[in-house]
Amino acid sequence: MSLLYQIALTKVNGVGPVAARHLISHFGNAEPIFSASKKQLVTIPGIGMRLADNILAAQPLREAEIELRFVEKHNIEAIFCENKKYPKRLAECPDAPILLYYKGNTDLNPSRTISIVGTRNATAYGKSICAEFIKALVPYEVTIISGLAYGIDSYAHRNALAQGIPTVGVLGHGLDRIYPAANREMAAKMIGSGGLLTEFSSGTNPDKQNFPMRNRIIAGLADVTVVVEAAAKGGALITAEIANTYNRDVCAFPGKLDQEFSAGCNYLIKTNRAHLITGAKDLQYLMNWELAQTPVQPKQLALPVSLDTSEQQAYATIQTAKQVTIDELSRQLQWPQSKLAIILLQLEMKGIIVALPGKVYRIK
Repeated sequence: MSLLYQIALTKVNGVGPVAARHLISHFGNAEPIFSASKKQLVTIPGIGMRLADNILAAQPLREAEIELRFVEKHNIEAIFCENKKYPKRLAECPDAPILLYYKGNTDLNPSRTISIVGTRNATAYGKSICAEFIKALVPYEVTIISGLAYGIDSYAHRNALAQGIPTVGVLGHGLDRIYPAANREMAAKMIGSGGLLTEFSSGTNPDKQNFPMRNRIIAGLADVTVVVEAAAKGGALITAEIANTYNRDVCAFPGKLDQEFSAGCNYLIKTNRAHLITGAKDLQYLMNWELAQTPVQPKQLALPVSLDTSEQQAYATIQTAKQVTIDELSRQLQWPQSKLAIILLQLEMKGIIVALPGKVYRIK
């Protein structure tokens, strides 16, 4: 029954994390908040007449009943801020959510956590850095956090799965959907080797205003936030800035001066908002991390059985050639480039191949 009231507290219009904590501190837990009188409520710092009316309205409890049925039906954990499973690093942040929805199998309080963020428009340079960096992290027994978005986020999750590293995706919407839809298959794998986490209840759309809120959780969950590749503006820089306000370490990989999607990283380094790193050894030195006693052996990425006939043919041809242009692939397979481009994109999204500059492809 207490979970019903914990969820209801997040449904009260105008009550954010700070006001919710004032209420919990005053009443001891969530349940008596909803049976308090208006006179009692308005004596609490930050709770005026209007918020008191919102708390005592019937709507929060009605919505909470619907959400409670959803989480029970789909085996989702609703983790309240006073629960021992609540992420301790996040709990240190003053604006941390009071309730998280989680579906997964990894501990949200691991010994070491790294948030990896970057542009949605990842280049071959950024993808290569991401893959090599994560591969080198295997002996340190870390958990990798990111935002399940296109680009660097997706490559971080995908490479973590390939290396057997637990990875948690923080969502800007409810657990009744996956956005972008192209990441559904990967998200399903993450539930078995990491998890999906959000503060948003079911029915919440991936609206623009939700993503800065998501970014604070990405920053708050981690010991260190690493920006792999980022433009001068975007979510990755927001996450880095939030991490700095939480007094967490921020690192960035440098890039070429004339590259649009390195401008953000170079700016963070130039303005002392991030430490310059070039690999896992730099991060180890900065964080003073020791290698694990028994290094975890990386898992090799297996060829998915879900490849259709055309994808299998393209994969086999690239594997034989080791590295091949789209023109040569088109000639060997006798397919028009319009058809081939779609198949190559599908293989790249599944993490099977890597696209290099000049429309060159190789097996990952």
